[in-house]
Amino acid sequence: MTLRGFHIVFITIASLFMLWMATFTFQAWQQGGAASEMVIAVLSAVCGLGLAVYGVRFFLKSRQLLAPHNAR
Repeated sequence: MTLRGFHIVFITIASLFMLWMATFTFQAWQQGGAASEMVIAVLSAVCGLGLAVYGVRFFLKSRQLLAPHNAR
């Protein structure tokens, strides 16, 4: 596996984990949890979405860099 491939897999797993963490802590907050659980849920969701955006941008940029250049 290339470094690019590993990076894409790692970012995908990290973003899915953060979105799972957001769901888990939000459910814990709904069941009578503390306000800190809601803060953790929101921060996890923001980080998960940020990682997803970063992953897509990295994928597109790395694909663009690896594409053969057009001869002029």
